Amino acid sequence: MSLHTDAIISYLRFLTSPACCRIIGILHPMLILAIETSCDETGISLLQAGGGLSKPKFKVIENLVSSQIKIHAPFGGVVPNLAKREHLKNLPILFNKLLKASSLGSKVSAEGGSASGGKSRKLKVDLIAVTVGPGLEPALWTGIEFAKELGKAHGIPVIGANHLEGHLYSFLLPGKQKTVATSDKRQWTRIFPAIALIVSGGHTILLNMKSFSSWKRLGETRDDAAGEAFDKVARLLGLPYPGGPYIEKIALHGNPHAIAFPRPMMRDSSPSGKYNFSFSGLKTSVLYYLKNNLAFNKTDVAASFQEAALDVLVSKTMRAAREYEANSVLLSGGVAANKTLRKRMKDESGKLGLNFFVPDFTYNLDNAAMIGAAGYFALMRKKKYILSARGDLEI
Repeated sequence: MSLHTDAIISYLRFLTSPACCRIIGILHPMLILAIETSCDETGISLLQAGGGLSKPKFKVIENLVSSQIKIHAPFGGVVPNLAKREHLKNLPILFNKLLKASSLGSKVSAEGGSASGGKSRKLKVDLIAVTVGPGLEPALWTGIEFAKELGKAHGIPVIGANHLEGHLYSFLLPGKQKTVATSDKRQWTRIFPAIALIVSGGHTILLNMKSFSSWKRLGETRDDAAGEAFDKVARLLGLPYPGGPYIEKIALHGNPHAIAFPRPMMRDSSPSGKYNFSFSGLKTSVLYYLKNNLAFNKTDVAASFQEAALDVLVSKTMRAAREYEANSVLLSGGVAANKTLRKRMKDESGKLGLNFFVPDFTYNLDNAAMIGAAGYFALMRKKKYILSARGDLEI
């Protein structure tokens, strides 16, 4: 092999290396194909990312999601093996839809629904990002294997992305108006330090963020996550799964002060409880109330429960914002789609003179666009996640 050939091979290897991808991602927008299969939403997205860690900017070209709610609803929760089966079915379907809907369709043909996208042409993206955790491991593996197959077939680097980081960065994704999810562009220059609350069906986490690449976990739930508590209380009230949206809907017609449900750990100032959460006791309190009051008013119960849960979330977030002299409050995760929570967080942030950032409703629930953003930041941060399912992965 000649020195000239060696040089060409070395150059080609550099072009596909993480170091080169980081340089390209800063100097020139990258085209990222993202895949999300952490739970019961199959997501594939195509987005453009650039600006590095200092001025990140994203453009979502396509964002496709296939929900499995109807399949899991009869079981009152997500069944891992059923979720895996549906992901296996949905991934090639969504991939073909993405090709047809985007400019990629003219560059590659997806024959037979295979992940390879056909053999005649190459998929022209710079990077593939896929969720590796946290989540249901059988479901995670479907996305990981699909991404690896695509990467191998088309010679594209594949990187792992943290689902929670996806939620954390989701406020950066442009909404329907193609703008950052804030009404005042001047806020953009003074985001940090920020207090970030990630609140979903599986997690309730409070972070102190110094930058897009540096944060410290202040607290988390000790038992049920907030979204999990919403689902369990909805089940007690005979409401469909997932329960959060139904609790919110009927709570609009109830009295939030009708029942004095507890606010667990809300005023706990101890080091171990100051910024941690607990919602199991609140759920149990609702259970006993229903047993002891058979003629209960369902809307009042929903409204009073929601008020108690949101009191805890808002109170602890604002306490952290004051203590750590934050410039901003960031809210994300599935429960962040709750309009009452969004309004209260915005109002309380305003009282403290803080900026408030929340994703467009499109990006609150699980989706692949946020995974593309998380993958881009992981690349910029030189953070490498192994391409292996990690159900317990932390942020």
